[in-house]
Amino acid sequence: MASVKILEACQVPPSFDSPDSAKEFSLPLTFFDLFWLRFPPVERLYFYQLTNSTPDFFNSVILPKLKHSLSLTLLHFLPLAGRLTWPPNYPKPIILYTPIDGLPLTVAESDADFDRLSSNEMIDATESHPYVPELPISETISAIIALQITLFPKKGFTIGYCINHAVLDGKSITMFMKAWSYICKNGNPNLSPELAPIYDRSIIRDDPSELGTLFLTQWEILTESESAKNPRSLQVLPYVGVARNKVRSTFELTRENINKLKKTVSSSSYSFSTFVITCAYISVCMVKARGELEDKNRRVWFAFSVDCRSRLEPPVPANYFGNCIAPRDFITKAEDFTAENGVCEIAERVSGMIKGLENGVLDGMDETLMTMKSVEAVQMISVAGSTTFQVYGCDFGWGKPKKVDITSIDRTGAVAINESRDGNGGVEIGLALPINEMEAFSLLFVDGLKHL
Repeated sequence: MASVKILEACQVPPSFDSPDSAKEFSLPLTFFDLFWLRFPPVERLYFYQLTNSTPDFFNSVILPKLKHSLSLTLLHFLPLAGRLTWPPNYPKPIILYTPIDGLPLTVAESDADFDRLSSNEMIDATESHPYVPELPISETISAIIALQITLFPKKGFTIGYCINHAVLDGKSITMFMKAWSYICKNGNPNLSPELAPIYDRSIIRDDPSELGTLFLTQWEILTESESAKNPRSLQVLPYVGVARNKVRSTFELTRENINKLKKTVSSSSYSFSTFVITCAYISVCMVKARGELEDKNRRVWFAFSVDCRSRLEPPVPANYFGNCIAPRDFITKAEDFTAENGVCEIAERVSGMIKGLENGVLDGMDETLMTMKSVEAVQMISVAGSTTFQVYGCDFGWGKPKKVDITSIDRTGAVAINESRDGNGGVEIGLALPINEMEAFSLLFVDGLKHL
């Protein structure tokens, strides 16, 4: 059995020449943030292959460079080293930070099979857990992000993060990782405009419907057994739980596969995007994979998030730091997925919801959280990640990642999507399923592409 040895647990502060101020600053949460207040943390793991990563080379070259560049990066991302809290005299939670706060970092070493962990093959879902840190969270205080760097001697290293979703979305955390890798690789502490975060909350227009207050009320209802003790608790919802036979695997749709799928399910009403066709094909395979195990009249809840930055009026800059995403979801019968034209039908449904954003990106957002309370016994399919983040662009100076995984999907039940590593327009899909469903999914996925 593989072992993981913790070498160091520390706090990495911003790299100030003369840290002469401990003045406390604050950053409010918007209604976009409050929607995600008690969602479980998001974990991602970057694998970097490096055959000369001996302990000596790691400790003398790699680790010092990663730590120093992290300190320099935090100069631009000070709130990340702060804390989320909810003081008694505040109506909403708030981020508090000082210029000398530190970000929690764990350094470890593992004798596990790096090549196997970073492959697309089927592995036990829990095998990647030791390489991402736990996020320190109590009822009153939560860290924003925790990092872990793990050495696999003579194979490479990993960088894992765990983030509080109430503070930042996927686009924001990816911007941080790109900024860190840019500074580490180039040794230049100055960031290009697209990597320099904007924290100005006034960019998000006033909340006329008071969605922020509504979400706090809904969270209290959703967690009423806990809220009775402390309605201001910052404790997140528990993970779905990891079944003992749950496995993780990665599949890929090439650009050719995607083009063939688009041609096969062409619609007179919609021109399907890569995201839409990927969602439709994967969800159909997932529902079919479970089909023999469940009642045909069961319901399926499909959910995804859309980036609102370019869709708001006026538009929000792409480098706005925080949450600026809105959920979209629908519930329908499983037979809509398993029908002969299921891929086309689901693609039209997803595409129609995205097109409907033109009429108002916040429409329906006030109802989504309560759907979680009212829905019973459904197959949940949600999407994590994006094909637009360019996560494989995070090169710290030793080459781009060999693999990037969202490790929390086996506990949240989400489907992870990234752009393909080769940059040729394909999509990587990460899944964590019970082994019998994964085997059925794999057969359906491969067979369906053969018959395009």
